[in-house]
Amino acid sequence: MRNTQAHFEITSASTSTVTPSRNEQPFALVIFGGTGDLAKRKLIPALYHLKKERSLTVPFTVIGVSRSASTNEAFHQLHHENTAKYSRTKPIDAGIWEDLTNSLTCMNGDLNDAAMYQELHRRLDAFDSYHDSRNNHLFYFATPPDAFPAILNGMHKEGLLYSCPPPSSWPWPRVIVEKPFGRDLGSARRLNDLVADILDERQIFRIDHYLGKETVQNILIFRFGNSIFEPIWNRKYIDHVQITAAENIDVEGRGSFYDQTGVIRDVIQNHILEILTFCTMEIPVSFKADDIRDQKVQIYRTIRPIIGENIRKQVVCAQYEGYLAEKGIAPGSRTPTYAALKVFIDNWRWQNIPFYIRAGKNLSNRTTEVSFQFQNIPFCLFGSEETCKLVDPNVLTFRIQPDEGISLRFVCKEPGEELNIGNVMMDFQYATGFNKQPADAYERLLLDFIKGDLTLFSRRDAIEHAWRFITPILEEWEANTNLALASYEAGSRGPREADALLQRDHRRWLK
Repeated sequence: MRNTQAHFEITSASTSTVTPSRNEQPFALVIFGGTGDLAKRKLIPALYHLKKERSLTVPFTVIGVSRSASTNEAFHQLHHENTAKYSRTKPIDAGIWEDLTNSLTCMNGDLNDAAMYQELHRRLDAFDSYHDSRNNHLFYFATPPDAFPAILNGMHKEGLLYSCPPPSSWPWPRVIVEKPFGRDLGSARRLNDLVADILDERQIFRIDHYLGKETVQNILIFRFGNSIFEPIWNRKYIDHVQITAAENIDVEGRGSFYDQTGVIRDVIQNHILEILTFCTMEIPVSFKADDIRDQKVQIYRTIRPIIGENIRKQVVCAQYEGYLAEKGIAPGSRTPTYAALKVFIDNWRWQNIPFYIRAGKNLSNRTTEVSFQFQNIPFCLFGSEETCKLVDPNVLTFRIQPDEGISLRFVCKEPGEELNIGNVMMDFQYATGFNKQPADAYERLLLDFIKGDLTLFSRRDAIEHAWRFITPILEEWEANTNLALASYEAGSRGPREADALLQRDHRRWLK
């Protein structure tokens, strides 16, 4: 049996009814952690590309706040070097970069120092006065979560942050918060309470960069924009779903951080569960932010808890060989670098359909994808038993990274007089389909933050429901040393125990 591929012809259509209108107001973006890894690798390169794509047409300023002493010249040089290194298009355009640096400044200061916030206030007032604008201030918390209280309280006391629910006034101050948003349900609630004491929920943009990826966004367009798929998007036609987020790198010198986090907190609680909700949510009333987020929360509410003895049956945790020798790892650490879970959603559409999810570090390939395997045909018409065994079930796959795209596997007859059958892959790739490289996730999310569009950001209730599902698993794992920690060879597909999780159900991982 051979696999062949068929490619789609792409015809573009207007998306004006879906894409929010641009924010035409001058804005100020303040990045706390302005010289940190996130700013260097993602935020400034994203701003460069937004400038290059002419997505930023209004006056703006970017103020990078850092504890380390720096001049504007050194700040520009730092980000020029890193944008040249991490930009998705190379080389960077000197003219566009020079134009961007005219809007980039740095500010040194201690996050606990009231004088720093007073100086920040002065700079923002000067920008507003010059451009005849007011309060279109965006604050990006690119810092560890333990710095959030000092930043929130410092800005609130200075009058830079206050509750100002949209759309009663425009523009309005808003904040963007990076994960991890807590480390369990209790800490997530405390952090939410801290932010909610100062801001309205609609001023809070909790970012998960996976939702900025084109293929994740396209899950909703694919489902609700194509009438042929929605009727079969349920337990009657789908056998099971697999979600994979695999990395081929180790902890890369971040051992002390990772050892306190682990793969369940780092990837599954946020990235994978967010993808799960996009794949399974009901049809929203509209494509507006809260209508979509309401449906996501309904899925979180119906995920079946994994507790007690079911943790042993439905969860596999593992560590790659050599993890304990990494710098910063505690002796005897049981922090998982790999996890696989069997998840169920208790609602009408998905009852008793298993969702097999897995994530891990130091694996053979870097890939994130979602695969829907459909039911086997009920009766085989194709002659011998051996021929019928070649009839594989249909599989629809969303490739989130790398090589973003969508593929559909189906069975067809091979040319010739004999009845030979094989799999055909219909394959759509973003890079070739639209002759355009997909934007980085941070480009889309930064632009939505500027516009004030909350669609791809997490709401408080969603964050807490996700932790409500994950926390019992973490608590049992961390308290019960009798739960076996599997191991796997670095550069492999993962532990054998993860294969057994599916084999018990007479299934297997697709890759």
